[in-house]
Amino acid sequence: MNSFETDIKRAFCSIGFWTAFLGQVLILCAAGAQSDLFYMTHPVLCTFPYTTAWLTDYQSGYIKAYLPRTGKTAYIMGKFLACGLAGGAAQAAGCAVYLLLWEKTVQMIPGLVFLSGMFWAQLGAVLSAVSNSRCIAYGGPFVIYYLAVILHERYFQNLYCLDPYEWLLPQHEWLFGTEGIHILVGGLILLLYCVYQQVLRRYMEYV
Repeated sequence: MNSFETDIKRAFCSIGFWTAFLGQVLILCAAGAQSDLFYMTHPVLCTFPYTTAWLTDYQSGYIKAYLPRTGKTAYIMGKFLACGLAGGAAQAAGCAVYLLLWEKTVQMIPGLVFLSGMFWAQLGAVLSAVSNSRCIAYGGPFVIYYLAVILHERYFQNLYCLDPYEWLLPQHEWLFGTEGIHILVGGLILLLYCVYQQVLRRYMEYV
């Protein structure tokens, strides 16, 4: 069984994906790309499509029949990638529609929105696996996101690379330009995957 293909279909065909996509479009049309509403809903909407997929499989017992047909590594990677791709794509697609149909003068890069959404969605997946809680999966990324914003604005103003706003609409000159953001966020995603697969493997010992 192709675990990744199955997860991609489940993620992109989910109600959560289309809710996140439409929510992004409506927020941008109502408030704009540089609004607080856009910034603060970003780490929440990207968790809708597939962040709790592991919990659904585990708590329902579905994993007991599914895991032997895929293998642990394929299962974990499929869940992690599908979560990130769906979360990032829902946000980036909403931004692309907004830029194409309503606002063509805003300097927004859907690729950065996608990468940032991918990170926050996957952070939610890690938090859900660690806590075994759907509430933490949806709310945890927002809390960490908001905490990072506060720390940057109040205490570490020179460390703009740690400001999640910069990952969406950079206001400073980054080393290597936007590629610097890709390198930073990409590295953080790799760290998340290492944590995710370690946590899930511990659960799988008892499946």
